[in-house]
Amino acid sequence: MRYRCLVADDNLIDRDLIVKYLSKIDSLHLVAVCDDGFEAAKVLATEQIDVLFSDIDMPNLSGLSLVRSLKHPPVIIFITSHVEYAIEGFNLDVIDFIVKPLTFERFYKAVNKAVEYLELKKAFNDKIDNSEELFQVDKSIQAKYFFIKENNALTRISYDDVFYIESLGDYSTVFTAAGKHVTLVNLKKMEKHLPGGIFKRIHKQYIVNLNHIITIGSNEVKLSNSQVIPISAVARQDVYDLIVSHTMLARSAD
Repeated sequence: MRYRCLVADDNLIDRDLIVKYLSKIDSLHLVAVCDDGFEAAKVLATEQIDVLFSDIDMPNLSGLSLVRSLKHPPVIIFITSHVEYAIEGFNLDVIDFIVKPLTFERFYKAVNKAVEYLELKKAFNDKIDNSEELFQVDKSIQAKYFFIKENNALTRISYDDVFYIESLGDYSTVFTAAGKHVTLVNLKKMEKHLPGGIFKRIHKQYIVNLNHIITIGSNEVKLSNSQVIPISAVARQDVYDLIVSHTMLARSAD
């Protein structure tokens, strides 16, 4: 299946580069190219668009204002030179946020994430009426696992095996030592039911297993599987208080 996409960017060179990259990807069909947010809004009002690639700093209507104005937004991928908009962008539940200069490798990664989300949504829409059934945590003291529903079966996942969980809007992807599992449960529900002493939401899009954190930087953490995950300033302090401050060796006074 080919998904319909729209490009909105006021920079001609950047627009042409995105169009060039899209021409290499068979799963997407380019419907329109716009040079500002207002023109993009008019296209979105008349055309069925599955994926919107949008700059943020545009004349007439910014990318952020454009997305806020949409009652039923498509999958959003922001592509911008302004990294300072990242938090605000992710607060709008965008699927990805790319900082220019844009490379094909980074663009293709974002496209794959968007397509995966759209295909999951399509697969689940006719099958699932109640997402509560998709995620079950055993509340007993001894339990160290949870269940998710995937492929019409319940899959048991041990806490220790989970490296991190990534949001895909209404869905979540659980990354484990054995591979990844996708379920129709949003990150907010995951956060509510998983034990806080083991799992911590460190970013709008990520929950990590605290036991797998090996490095804490100023804006990211590195996990034991070498995956690097962004972390907010507030979450960084919480993680520090939870797993570092009481175990860190103090500098000798001698």
